[in-house]
Amino acid sequence: MKKVYIETYGCQMNVNDTEVVFSILAAHGYARTEEIAEADVIMANTCSIRDNAEQRIWGRIDYFNTFRKAKADLVVGILGCMAERLKDALLDTGKVNIVAGPDAYRSLPALLDAVCEGHPQMNVELSREETYGDISPVRIDKNGVSAFISIMRGCNNVCSYCVVPYTRGAERSRDYHTIVREACECVEKGYKEVTLLGQNVDSYLYEDVNFAKLLEMVAQVSPSLRVRFSTSHPKDISDEVIDTMAAWPNICHHIHLPVQSGNDRILEKMRRRYSREWYLGRVARIRQTMPDCGITTDAIVGFCSETEDEFRDTLSIFEEVGYDAAFMFNYSERPGTLASKKYPDDIPLDVKTRRLNELIELQNRLSLESNRRDLGKVFEVLVEGPSKKNDAELCGRTGSNKMCVWADSTHKAGDYVKVRVNDCTSATLLCELA
Repeated sequence: MKKVYIETYGCQMNVNDTEVVFSILAAHGYARTEEIAEADVIMANTCSIRDNAEQRIWGRIDYFNTFRKAKADLVVGILGCMAERLKDALLDTGKVNIVAGPDAYRSLPALLDAVCEGHPQMNVELSREETYGDISPVRIDKNGVSAFISIMRGCNNVCSYCVVPYTRGAERSRDYHTIVREACECVEKGYKEVTLLGQNVDSYLYEDVNFAKLLEMVAQVSPSLRVRFSTSHPKDISDEVIDTMAAWPNICHHIHLPVQSGNDRILEKMRRRYSREWYLGRVARIRQTMPDCGITTDAIVGFCSETEDEFRDTLSIFEEVGYDAAFMFNYSERPGTLASKKYPDDIPLDVKTRRLNELIELQNRLSLESNRRDLGKVFEVLVEGPSKKNDAELCGRTGSNKMCVWADSTHKAGDYVKVRVNDCTSATLLCELA
């Protein structure tokens, strides 16, 4: 059997896509390997959300080609969003044999069969139907505890800064029967947690089943199966979804709700289609219904023409919401997006960097304050495995998605345990068995 090695970059959706690719290739006689030196096929599943994500891949392509010295017929492939966006440039390097976009993974066995010296293969055709709903992914999560389930693909929002609609195509929802079937398979294989994935899960709709109903269906699979999801869009998250989360104890009380900016003019320029007031109203509804719900976010600083006062609005909404954690970035212009065509990237890098550092400093304080409010509390935690820093400690997350570590020699990955919070950092709850 030929062996395939895949490196995965970017979002959770890419992790799930890699699992789909392994499944497709396994059905055609390819075996997965985690040792790059023994691979006959080396691939990178890529991300295009920011420029530095793509720059890293160019370096990896050079590295992959060093293995041709020992294996002249080595096949190098680039998959995913960068393959979709930079297809011709990748092939022009002469160092890549296969380029395949996110909707072309079923064709990979045929592409591999067709590759020969001087004849690279490419399929970057986007689809309005492909969901890979009939494919059971080959799970690559090493602890065998948590699994990703893609419920939809593509995005119709076309935020002005975002390349995703151009690299992943139009939004389409997967048949809910196949989603529930995959959740059942996860339980049968011993998984204790699933995360439902989509660019905008709140817009899921297949026949008469919306996202709230789908959440309920997956929660009903097993009371011991934790259910998470990502990502929500503030304009679409409904009262019905919030109420469903509150009604089912195995749906985790955590919502990732990207704000991007706290200023209405910038939000409009980003084409986010909600206002600061609307966003705060959604946060209030979440907290009214689930006071213990963790709320995390994404934010972009230095978007086109952002003034100092408009950046201060982002700082103030962070203060007002009091996020548990956040992913924060400088604006990175992506070619082909609406912003790149209409708005100059006119905020100097040093200003972006200073604003980003200020926001990170604020969020570190907010995260620490959030964690300190949990001192003395007892949480049920799903064990993920040994902690990264100490093999004598285990780690796992609360329902609100906070990471806990504690000394433990009796439990293992997949167990549910109760822990008491004794101390904390801005990133971690330091606990003991309760």
